[in-house]
Amino acid sequence: MSLKGRRLSHGTRKFIIMATSIAASSAASNVFASTPQFTRPTFLMCPPEWYGVDYVLNPWMAGNVHRSSRDLAFAQWKGMHNVLRSVADVRLLHPEPGCPDMVFVAHSALIHNGVAALSSFNPQQRRAETAYLRRWLISQGFLLWETPRETPFEGEGDVAFNDDGTSLWAAHGVRTCRAAHRHVADAWHVPVTSLHLSDPRFYHLDTCFTPLASPTGEGTGYILYYPKAFDAASNAAIENAYPANRRIAVSELDATHMACCALNLGRTVFTGEITRELATRLFDAGFDVVQLELSEFIKGGGGAKSLALRLSDLPITHNRLGLLPIS
Repeated sequence: MSLKGRRLSHGTRKFIIMATSIAASSAASNVFASTPQFTRPTFLMCPPEWYGVDYVLNPWMAGNVHRSSRDLAFAQWKGMHNVLRSVADVRLLHPEPGCPDMVFVAHSALIHNGVAALSSFNPQQRRAETAYLRRWLISQGFLLWETPRETPFEGEGDVAFNDDGTSLWAAHGVRTCRAAHRHVADAWHVPVTSLHLSDPRFYHLDTCFTPLASPTGEGTGYILYYPKAFDAASNAAIENAYPANRRIAVSELDATHMACCALNLGRTVFTGEITRELATRLFDAGFDVVQLELSEFIKGGGGAKSLALRLSDLPITHNRLGLLPIS
């Protein structure tokens, strides 16, 4: 990973890392040696202790204000937590009062190689969440990549790595500005492809687009996506990157049940309730599909992927050295 011109923070310390001298290289090694090292797929989740649809930030919330059940949401969250723990380590972020959307913890950052690009929420109602996650990440030894306040960016909601972590996909058009894409990609010095969201229902990239690892660990990965969420130029970019046999386009019915907001670990795909047709297509591609009841979180505009923030690097997450079965 290139470190030239990197500006990172580690707690209250800030580093400008220039790979132009032995001293700088040594400093960089010391900094990155302190970042967390995971040997198993590892995620961060936040219990829905304060969850509720208390306002409208996206079309999914409209019509559902004060209509969510915290008890049912907790039962559904616990179900996902238990299943995910069967194949991964799951850390917990303490929920805070006044932050009902904190359960969607994946919107708060994007993490790769021990570096966390923190979100800069545009909605005032979600801005307090960043401080709580920042404190937790610092305590765990992550390096932080800050996003300017004037540059809206919402973590894994807006940006996704391809299956091997060598490039980024990023969306704009509803809540995130395109200027954020290059800034976030600079955290890892990787190329980024910008996609334009044209359907307001799909306000985040993770609601309509999720890269999937090759279930065999060989060859290129797949893309699970809803083409009608994007404009023509964006669909052309997706088709250019993924051959037809690696594109799994979902129906509007599946898209509106957050099928694309899926969490992927190697050959396993965790998602909400989907049609038999889509489940069969995923199975035929070599994936094991775990369907979860997440109706209370769909009311808030989220799905499986938004409820768990990936902490481990992608090769570990996808268990390239041997895929883990679900117990």
